[in-house]
Amino acid sequence: MPARPVEEIAEAAARVFMAKGYRGAGISDVSAALNMSHGAVYTYARSKAALLYLALLRLARPESLAGLEIPVATPAPEEIVAVVDTGAADHSGFSRLTAAADGRRRHESVAEEFGAIIDELYEFVERNRRLLALIERCAPDLPELAQHYFIQRRRTLLATLGDYLRRHIQSGALRPVPDVPAAARFITETVAWFAWHRIDDPDSAMLDGDACRRTVRHLLLAAFLPAPDVDTEPT
Repeated sequence: MPARPVEEIAEAAARVFMAKGYRGAGISDVSAALNMSHGAVYTYARSKAALLYLALLRLARPESLAGLEIPVATPAPEEIVAVVDTGAADHSGFSRLTAAADGRRRHESVAEEFGAIIDELYEFVERNRRLLALIERCAPDLPELAQHYFIQRRRTLLATLGDYLRRHIQSGALRPVPDVPAAARFITETVAWFAWHRIDDPDSAMLDGDACRRTVRHLLLAAFLPAPDVDTEPT
């Protein structure tokens, strides 16, 4: 039986893959991070792909590590995708956006509804930022993961958000914008930077988390809610 907790191996693997990507990382990098021999790592994972599987489980479904059979066998590409898919399904929390895009309005104003959508996007990214960082760092080297994450999941989110914006722009509840897909991306990228990327930026990590959340909400609402005294036409 391996002497080190599997959670420790998985955490080290996650850090290495986030730093180097999938292609650039090696088992020797993980062994060095753990101060273990190269061969000792194989008592936990049979391959680099198995280490990535452990890393994804660590960040997506940490409770599942306890029941794993060790050493972990090399997973098929679809097993890698399944970890990401089930982790996102368990934690996505996009119920407000989905309901609003489908026209299932609560008894609230568009401002309240849109604010709640911004909040749930922010909370998802903030809560899952390490998992998202691991996926985005490794996906360019893994076609099945890239297809699932960038094409199926992220583009679906952007399309849903775009549909929401378009419907409320047409009704006059939100301001007209030059391009709806670009506006949807503006929202998600603003959220992503403040909820995720600023933490890894050595010159921005000192910004207060709660202040960032409130400021993002305030400025996005101000950007999209109509103001009669402001010219919303492009200049």
